[in-house]
Amino acid sequence: MLSPQIRQYLIITGNYWAFTLADGALRMLVVLHFHQLGFSPLSLAMLFLFYEIFGVITNLVGGWVGARVGLNKTMNIGLALQVLALLALTVPVGMLTVAWVMAAQALSGIAKDLNKMSAKSSIKALLPKGAEGRLYQWVALLTGSKNALKGVGFFLGGALLSALGFTGAIWLLASVLCLVWLASMFSLKEDLGKAKNKPKFADVFSKSRPVKVLSLARLFLFGARDVWFVVALPVYMATQLGWSDWRIGAFFAAWVIAYGIVQSFAPLVTGKHPDGRSALYWALALAIIPAVISLSLSVQAVLLLGLAVFGVLFAINSSLHSYLIVSYAKEDGASLDVGFYYMANAVGRLIGTVLSGWIYQIAGLAACLWISAVFVAIAALISLALPIFVAKAQKM
Repeated sequence: MLSPQIRQYLIITGNYWAFTLADGALRMLVVLHFHQLGFSPLSLAMLFLFYEIFGVITNLVGGWVGARVGLNKTMNIGLALQVLALLALTVPVGMLTVAWVMAAQALSGIAKDLNKMSAKSSIKALLPKGAEGRLYQWVALLTGSKNALKGVGFFLGGALLSALGFTGAIWLLASVLCLVWLASMFSLKEDLGKAKNKPKFADVFSKSRPVKVLSLARLFLFGARDVWFVVALPVYMATQLGWSDWRIGAFFAAWVIAYGIVQSFAPLVTGKHPDGRSALYWALALAIIPAVISLSLSVQAVLLLGLAVFGVLFAINSSLHSYLIVSYAKEDGASLDVGFYYMANAVGRLIGTVLSGWIYQIAGLAACLWISAVFVAIAALISLALPIFVAKAQKM
């Protein structure tokens, strides 16, 4: 018989999985479909501008809302908003203007970050205080499995675009996610993650120094990935390498699936109790890779191998960060600290997304990779200010 905590963890994980699968498919559908319609790399990046901007706002405000009303509500609101965002894209092709797609992506950005913040914060509420080893394992499993399914979503997006067309694929995703939302409404614990003391709105800005430092490092870490990942690489593969839609979708799927698997097993690599020094060393190792790739970009095999190595090291960095923020977060109203942290994550994604389209358009993929190397190096330097011991961080 499963304990109530395990049952809630499985429900949360299932919701997160379904949402991520649809979100990954939607991302690939939008990039490939609008590239086919003749959108420039910078225009493609702009389609996701509101997705990232509203992600910043949602993480900052969503953590406060979750602490006041409960994480079950914020998770279910996220699922419902994603269904609406998908339905907004089923309008006739003539209505799919840049402004309309940006608005739909704004809804999707709010939905995604409500869902992610709720899932990550809830783990803190489900485990007893001091269970750091199990906390890292649960966070790594949730994060890793989510990203593996996001990779499946990328492949699914490319495959559905080929098989059903853009509108047909969107209808299918909306229908499935609607069923998940209805099931979640009746299965999540009502007071999950609700703070005992109602936080003030001013509490959305974390007062914890370790949380602030880790959040800044996270900003540069994810900016370093998205500066080549979001627009530059898929457009490069389509225009310079001549890859088909399904092949591009398959590559991104394989990359993110492998990335998610590595995340799940990160505790076996870093140990069960990593600290600020762990974040520093793993970031330094990652910073070398994009610089090396940019020097050998003309050799396709080097590009693909380099991206694989980047994925492995980035997965370990990401999983380690995800554990540290949940560990640093205060016991009562953990979603406030987690929301602040993922707000910084969303800022990094926003910067990376805009740079991905802009820098690729004016200077190419090599320039995007050099910026990636600089961003990771900055994240490593910031990590010098993180606490050396997790136990010490929890007392601060």
